[in-house]
Amino acid sequence: MTDPTPQTGSPNSVQAESRQIEPQLTPQVEPWMSGTHADVPAVGRAVLHALELAQLDLKHWTTGLSGAEVHAQPLNLPSIAFHLRHIARSIDRLLTYAEGKQLFTDQLAALKAEEDGREPLAVLMAEVEASFSDAAARVRVLAHADLEIARGVGRKQLPTTVGGALIHVADHTQRHTGQAVTTAKVLLALRR
Repeated sequence: MTDPTPQTGSPNSVQAESRQIEPQLTPQVEPWMSGTHADVPAVGRAVLHALELAQLDLKHWTTGLSGAEVHAQPLNLPSIAFHLRHIARSIDRLLTYAEGKQLFTDQLAALKAEEDGREPLAVLMAEVEASFSDAAARVRVLAHADLEIARGVGRKQLPTTVGGALIHVADHTQRHTGQAVTTAKVLLALRR
């Protein structure tokens, strides 16, 4: 996974210097290959593994960022803070729909506040971790349900199923995690 770093002054030193912007990930087995959550049916297990991978990536790529960087919008990208708030809060909303409920007043208020805030990174990450912990318990229950049960999303009751909502928890979380990682990489590059 890691390339040997060329010696300074070698023809490849510029290339090696640019690679140093990205923190090196320690080789590890990704959650989906870890054999965990064997008691959970496949769809729910995949959602749990996606949340675990997102948590690993978010922790890795946000470690060491300053408060200003977490709230910055480099190149007009949404801030990492926005993505962290959105990930945590959207999981709760999506699981509420999967459970066959409509959103509560506090969930709607939290949705409207996703763009705002100056919380420190530790507070944002704590919100994400609490969301993932709550989601794990809810996903474990939903994973044993009939995944084809119809569900409605939003005021218009757009059609999905329990399984569709669960899968969207995973793919939506991964999408915003990827955007947060990209923004973190841009911020690291801008430090130079």
